Amino acid sequence: MTSFLSGLTGSFSQSAAENPTVAIMEAGYAARNLDVRYINCEVAPEKLSDAVSGAIAMGWLGFNCSLPHKEAILQYLDELAPSAKLIGAVNTVVITEGRLVGENTDGQGFVEALKKIGDPQGTRTVIFGAGGAARAIAIELALAGAQKITIVNRSLERGEKLAQHVDSQTETDCSFAPWTPGFVIPDDSTLVVNATSLGFYPHHEETLDVDFSTFREGSIVADVVPNPPMTRWLQAAEEAGCIPLTGIGMLVNQALVNARLWTGETLDAAVMHRALNNALGLP
Repeated sequence: MTSFLSGLTGSFSQSAAENPTVAIMEAGYAARNLDVRYINCEVAPEKLSDAVSGAIAMGWLGFNCSLPHKEAILQYLDELAPSAKLIGAVNTVVITEGRLVGENTDGQGFVEALKKIGDPQGTRTVIFGAGGAARAIAIELALAGAQKITIVNRSLERGEKLAQHVDSQTETDCSFAPWTPGFVIPDDSTLVVNATSLGFYPHHEETLDVDFSTFREGSIVADVVPNPPMTRWLQAAEEAGCIPLTGIGMLVNQALVNARLWTGETLDAAVMHRALNNALGLP
């Protein structure tokens, strides 16, 4: 008997219109002949509880949580996977018989993308931001052997809290630096990461308040923003002789992990890369 009931997955975020994950997940499912759909949902913070209840009621396999829900989602979960517990933020929820388990694939996706162009071990890293993405990246870089991490954030309390957490829970030396106007990147930095939402479409003209002349030639400069891939931040870094790392690899890598968690299947990374490039109008 033919079933007309597809498995459901998706994303809860605001604003959802800038998130291209739907394009790569749908392509990946189709190429693997899976009867599963991915639905991109606009969910305001005050509606998160309703969205979670709806996903449970409709029998979803799970969902992603993007900005601004990566920490707010914690109160609705029954269990946290070890990585999510250490990070203190969730970007992926797996639903099994109404039970919600929180995972975090952000940092894993970032580190896998980074390994394509450089070794995370021994890096001296500056991370801008102290939200869910910054937490995930800082923890996973520390676990991958980063020598030193500096958290740069406008909120003193939030930034110091993240730095203390990473410093106390890992072997990596992690400290906080206040984000002053025209922030000067430390001379010894080998990896610099924008883990904020600055530069996301449609606000692609926005960029970080940093002194671009202090980019260190030959260092890797990364952005979590996948749309547009070459943000103003990365353009400035490339002009300064740095190696740019777009948010595309991170997005595809974490999507692969998400699919395994929800379906038990491994999707085709090449298919998903092509779908993302097509969605963003890239060659």
